Amino acid sequence: MNILAKTARAATSTLRRPLTSVRFYAQEATTPGNTLILNFTLPHQTLYKNVNVHQVNLGSTSGDMGILANHVPSIEQLKPGVIEVIEDSNTTQKYFVSGGFAIIHPNSSLDINAIEAFSLDDFSIETIKANFAEAQRIATSSASEEEKTVASIEAEVYETLQKALIKSA
Repeated sequence: MNILAKTARAATSTLRRPLTSVRFYAQEATTPGNTLILNFTLPHQTLYKNVNVHQVNLGSTSGDMGILANHVPSIEQLKPGVIEVIEDSNTTQKYFVSGGFAIIHPNSSLDINAIEAFSLDDFSIETIKANFAEAQRIATSSASEEEKTVASIEAEVYETLQKALIKSA
């Protein structure tokens, strides 16, 4: 039998076998108190390092997520929006991120890597509204294409930030 026939036979026999994948589901927590271990880093700063938290809520390109201990492992691309860190029943921190990635590990740990993140408390709704209006004005003006593109991106971020501030108020 020639090599081509052997290869074809091997390929077709492989196709006849059912394709199976392994899926892991959440199991009992191995962390103390059934908590999530959070690492939240920026290029210039670490906001959380191995901190036990109750829950993290974030927006990803695949949808909004609430992450608790024992969450199914995944890698998520963050969309511009709010990351809410619920540390305990009395303490919640909210950060606006422009994007990044969240990696949910099988050991009840979560790594969030973002280019920038700012506490929602640092923003003024009046300033955001004014900047949003200015970005919209430039995006629809007779400015250069480059200026219009930059203004459109700014308007999108300001709009998302404005919605986040109104929602959290």
